[in-house]
Amino acid sequence: MIIQRVVLNSRPGKNGNPVAENFRMEEVSLADNISEGQVQVRTLYLSVDPYMRCKMNEDTGTDYLAPWQLSQVVDGGGIGIVEESKHIHLAKGDFVTSFYWPWQTKAILDGNGLEKVDPQLVDGHLSYFLGAIGMPGLTSLIGVQEKGHISAGSNQTMVVSGAAGACGSLAGQIGHLLGCSRVVGICGTHEKCLFLTSELGFDAAINYKKGNVAAQLRESCPAGVDVYFDNMNQNSHIILCGQISQYNKDVPYPPPLSPATEAIQKERNITRERFTVLNYKDKFQPGLLQLSQWFKEGKLKIKETVINGLGNMGVAFQSMMTGGNIGKQIVCISEDFSL
Repeated sequence: MIIQRVVLNSRPGKNGNPVAENFRMEEVSLADNISEGQVQVRTLYLSVDPYMRCKMNEDTGTDYLAPWQLSQVVDGGGIGIVEESKHIHLAKGDFVTSFYWPWQTKAILDGNGLEKVDPQLVDGHLSYFLGAIGMPGLTSLIGVQEKGHISAGSNQTMVVSGAAGACGSLAGQIGHLLGCSRVVGICGTHEKCLFLTSELGFDAAINYKKGNVAAQLRESCPAGVDVYFDNMNQNSHIILCGQISQYNKDVPYPPPLSPATEAIQKERNITRERFTVLNYKDKFQPGLLQLSQWFKEGKLKIKETVINGLGNMGVAFQSMMTGGNIGKQIVCISEDFSL
């Protein structure tokens, strides 16, 4: 069987900006038979995410991410349908997902590395398992819960940077749901600012490309900031869930603070904690159920930017890295659920 796949064509360099041409689509043969424990799947949706920029380097800078290899198939979050199974717990027609899904139209995978998903949790919107009811949603929920130190009724103000992205658009809403009295988003276009305030319920939004950001923050946050960004209140908290603006630079993560900023951080007892959602796997299942419940109740609004076709994976990745998406960036490979 001939299938299509996407491989890493070139590396952008540690300080380079990734482009669509860093990826290449090619045709290869897929084995006709599967072995015990394996399944053959057809890919439905693939995810592109900021962390993948690290995987484009020979050294990812972290021990939990392996680098992509040149001329080898690229992988990431994906969801598909089982076409054939020799795995005891997976059957033909099951919908499955993985954090290591190969960027190809069909694949033969080890069934033990797949998680079966229930379409009812997302009202049939299967791509949501790659976003709000998946890893970005868990990152937002668990990050705010574990590192935000939000206390309902305490009149706390939360600021979210990258607020129109996959995690930011959810984190702000979750801040409100968990008890923040005011949520302010920072993003890069007027359109995104309107989206945050008119559709997601943010109390204010700041376009960091226009005007004085510090002055706008002071105006939008008259009582100061308790969770996350700049000009923080006494005993406030910064949640480091990734910094996309730094991923094209050869700098340590988290980037070092200037001496003046570090002095303010110590003076005001501001915590600045790195957060990796993979350290909280015991909270994944209850977290997904909570996100699903909020979504079904209409309390959590979900936004996607969808590009069609495996051949556009590089285009989607470049767009996501330059802020072209609102909400989660998804690539639709196939919407044919029939067998």
